[in-house]
Amino acid sequence: MLNRRQFIGKSALGIGSAVLASQIPMNLAASIGSKALKKPLGFQVWTIKDQLIKDFPGTLKMMADLGYQSVEMCSPPGYESSGFGPLMKFKASEMKKIVNDAGLVLESTHYGMGELRDNLNERIDFALESGQKQMICSSFWLPKNATMSDWMKAVDELNEIGAKTKKAGLQTGFHNHHMEFENIGGKLIYDALMEHFDPDLVKMQFQVAVISIGYKAVSYFEKYPGRFISAHLADWSTAENKQVAIGKGVVDWNEFFKAAEKCGVKNYFVEMEPETFKESANYILKL
Repeated sequence: MLNRRQFIGKSALGIGSAVLASQIPMNLAASIGSKALKKPLGFQVWTIKDQLIKDFPGTLKMMADLGYQSVEMCSPPGYESSGFGPLMKFKASEMKKIVNDAGLVLESTHYGMGELRDNLNERIDFALESGQKQMICSSFWLPKNATMSDWMKAVDELNEIGAKTKKAGLQTGFHNHHMEFENIGGKLIYDALMEHFDPDLVKMQFQVAVISIGYKAVSYFEKYPGRFISAHLADWSTAENKQVAIGKGVVDWNEFFKAAEKCGVKNYFVEMEPETFKESANYILKL
């Protein structure tokens, strides 16, 4: 069973600036609009973290030149052990300025459950000062043998966190991986999460990559209208049994964006191997 990190591929972590620079078309964001998207096209930084850390403003600018208009960060202190520690030097206002100067907006960040539990007030302050509107819990990261009761305890805790962020004017969200689409006692974990999260306090960020194991984003958008605030975009080839650039796989993207818009999704973040970023942006922005 693939999890998020396995799905996006180990090869993504060593990308250099030459690869990204070779993909930059002229003023793509300004010249192409998307009738299907209807929202700014964003990207998640996880797959380009090594390049981002080496040249934070430069990498953001390169992504903007590919046509991306928004970015979803990983919280530097929460992801320090994953390599984001060097970005902790930036104050919230500095990070916001660098992002904006690159032609992007920062409305969402991934946070670890541990930092939300232990440093919530500090993270709320940083989110507000950097212009964020959404604080996404990236995962509960429960052990493989966690019971459904363990999952529900984590749900209750995130509901409480969501109540606190709401008072501050921020929306808490939850990001799924493949693990939430496993069964415990005949019950799909993701369905249990949807039943127990407070719909007002915790919105969902759907990981489209679970199409690789047969779960379709549109089905959930239609089943739970109003429950999703954002989505991570990826595509999958059943013939090749691997991730492919958006538009090259099995996802019906016109259907996807139509259902997402109706459901209330506010942000879209491509999260794929770096070499697919250009082709994916081109496809989406021309829909």
